[in-house]
Amino acid sequence: MRIWVARPEPGAARTGERLAALGHRPLVAPVLAVRPTGAALPHGPFDGLILTSANALDAVLATTDAGALRGIPVFAVGARTAALAEARLGPVAVGAGDAVALAALVRGRLAAGARLLHLAGAERKAEPAAALTSAGYAIATHVAYAAEAVPHLPDAVFSALAATPPGLDAALHYSRRSARVAHRLSGAAGHGGAFGALRHYCLSDDVAAALDQAGVAAHFVAGRPREDDLLAGLC
Repeated sequence: MRIWVARPEPGAARTGERLAALGHRPLVAPVLAVRPTGAALPHGPFDGLILTSANALDAVLATTDAGALRGIPVFAVGARTAALAEARLGPVAVGAGDAVALAALVRGRLAAGARLLHLAGAERKAEPAAALTSAGYAIATHVAYAAEAVPHLPDAVFSALAATPPGLDAALHYSRRSARVAHRLSGAAGHGGAFGALRHYCLSDDVAAALDQAGVAAHFVAGRPREDDLLAGLC
């Protein structure tokens, strides 16, 4: 299949390589661009470091010496984020792939009252911070990056959706925001119908809900929010 990868870099190129290895034809065209904020980290000390995004850690380490974070117990939402953290910071406790499970992992390792640093993006969900705060943990959230929508539908996607027959078969969606932006940009470019006709593969129910609210049906939703599970559903 010819598959649009709309997620931001650096993940988009990595996903494109995996799709090509599976015999598909990726169209890597992100609709979000990750911009580090460059903000200074909150003052410690901290009893734990929470990572819900590899992009957040990338953004922090682009402007901060990794030594400032070493020695703090690290809790990562999933395997990809954990692999990046281990390469730069050392051992990492890995969650089951979602924020609720990550909060449970922290509660099982650190006592209530611990002070935690959460590296996050400007657009983020309430969890795991909400559950941990309710359980008595002190959360300092550091906004490391913002994901900004591109101004218009990428040219390659415009051409593919405009072709007769369409030059795309499917789209991969990794977040609610990127799914919403992809839908909005396609509609603004006059290709909302062609976008809706694609097979939409979603990383989670949460991502699929963003399309559903826009009247676009998901073709496949991964059982776990992991790329391996998402790519396994391609058909």
